Amino acid sequence: MSLGLPPNVRVVEYARLAERLGYHRLWLFDSPALYGDLWMALGRVAEATESIGLGTGVAVPSLRHPMVTAAAVGTVEELAPGRLTCAFGTGFTARVALGRPAMRWADLARYVRQVRALLAGEAVEIDGAQAQMLHRPGWGPSRPLATPLWAAPMGPKGFATARDLDVDGVIFPVVPNTPLTDWKSRALLAHGTVLRPGEDHTSPRLVEAVGPWFATSFHGVWELYPHVLDSLPGGPEWRAEMEASRPAGQRHLAVHEGHVVTLTEADRAGIAAAGPAILGTGWTGEAASIRARTREAGAAGVTEVVYTPSGPDIPAEIEAFAAAART
Repeated sequence: MSLGLPPNVRVVEYARLAERLGYHRLWLFDSPALYGDLWMALGRVAEATESIGLGTGVAVPSLRHPMVTAAAVGTVEELAPGRLTCAFGTGFTARVALGRPAMRWADLARYVRQVRALLAGEAVEIDGAQAQMLHRPGWGPSRPLATPLWAAPMGPKGFATARDLDVDGVIFPVVPNTPLTDWKSRALLAHGTVLRPGEDHTSPRLVEAVGPWFATSFHGVWELYPHVLDSLPGGPEWRAEMEASRPAGQRHLAVHEGHVVTLTEADRAGIAAAGPAILGTGWTGEAASIRARTREAGAAGVTEVVYTPSGPDIPAEIEAFAAAART
């Protein structure tokens, strides 16, 4: 059982709580237009904790030169030796919030190979020139660095790329319809909330806790399948409010503002119109159902469940999920 969060000023508090509760690893998101800096947050957590694993969940190659990433990996390895896992993905919010589509898998593969070579201490061609980690003792860790490198594959091309790269692990939002035995480590993202007695879709706590994740259905469909949006529960209401909030050239900003952390007025309009549909958000349910989902994930080949809470009371969500998953 691990934890996934966007970097923010309270990340050290959350990390210490997760470590105390026995969470295996803390994965931090990488969307600079929306959250704090991934690597600064990892450095803070590395110094403030003792044993919890650390992960990039997931780093987006197009945001940084390979040497910048290699140096960041090295810094965290010096602060917390052996605790870092670096996963890479093509980017959703990290890219679309900048008005750009996801990266090509071929570009991600080249980047991962370059970072891997740098961490091994090798000289590698980047942008037509040779590059190498030149850090002397005291200015960076000695090479080679054995930091596990993972991928976040989506679809057949993504999983084919992960296999070709021979990455150490994979992380995904849903259990894929593909064999997972090619990787020793297989992490599943899970969001939602543990229902309190008497809660239903009108409960303010529930709406605030899972609404940000429920609203991602609007965000994703608007980006990928806009013609389907109005068929979603709450879709027409969300669209109307979102389109009224920004001119056409800025609507990608309106769509992703607050993504998985807070609710915009458009999100609230869509959620209100969707009614009971919010109860189907992720793993939302009573404690027994969350335990059952954990067992099902394990039976499907998942080795790590990464809980990604949202809402105004993250510590309460972290504690409730830990209790539910282990009872």
